[in-house]
Amino acid sequence: MSPITEHQLKGTVVRSFELPYALYLPPGYGQDGEERWPLLIFLHGAGERGEDLERVARHGPLKQVREGREFPFIIAAPQCRENVTWDRMLEELDQFLLELISSYSVDTERIYLTGLSMGGFGTWHWAVHQPNAFAALVPICGGTWWLLGFPPRIAELKHIPIWAFHGDADEVVPVSMTEDLVKVLMNLNAPIRFTKYSGVGHDSWTLAYNEPELVPWLLEQRNPQFSLGSGSKGQD
Repeated sequence: MSPITEHQLKGTVVRSFELPYALYLPPGYGQDGEERWPLLIFLHGAGERGEDLERVARHGPLKQVREGREFPFIIAAPQCRENVTWDRMLEELDQFLLELISSYSVDTERIYLTGLSMGGFGTWHWAVHQPNAFAALVPICGGTWWLLGFPPRIAELKHIPIWAFHGDADEVVPVSMTEDLVKVLMNLNAPIRFTKYSGVGHDSWTLAYNEPELVPWLLEQRNPQFSLGSGSKGQD
């Protein structure tokens, strides 16, 4: 008889969390109580993690807001805690999106997701986790983790309009990490655009967020089949 016996524990783990976020409300928000607004969620990079919420406006759309730019949508930017990456916070992000929808006048057909560097990774991963939540994606200089089943799992996004950006001289996140994902989606005839900046290093987000076509392109995208489920198949 073997000295080793097999056992199984069944239970439920519930944990609390806090997720600070910065919020931008567009001009005219709230003037018409019936109007629903597009929502852009921005995921920051690794350097902006921590407890200082001012960091989330160092780059990207909220930096442009600080510089005086106005946007025709709500912008919400959560802050990731230290030593954690967005792909480990997918359940928290799900709750974050639910909170935004319940607390603000959000048009659920026009929810857009973007992020840079670590936030670019987060954009890809969260979208695969919630493939019916977003009307469009703008991942910038990001990628995915092969240990989680990528790049093949990216095929779950074949129905979502995506505009990806990367610099071909990026020494932090190789451009091949975006190219591998784009290739899978292009082979599926997915609605994806890919802008590769020649000679540009890791900071491809400054150029990307200043693309004159980006905001109009986003606003053209709609997702009438919005739903927020428990996540897609596979290990997140």
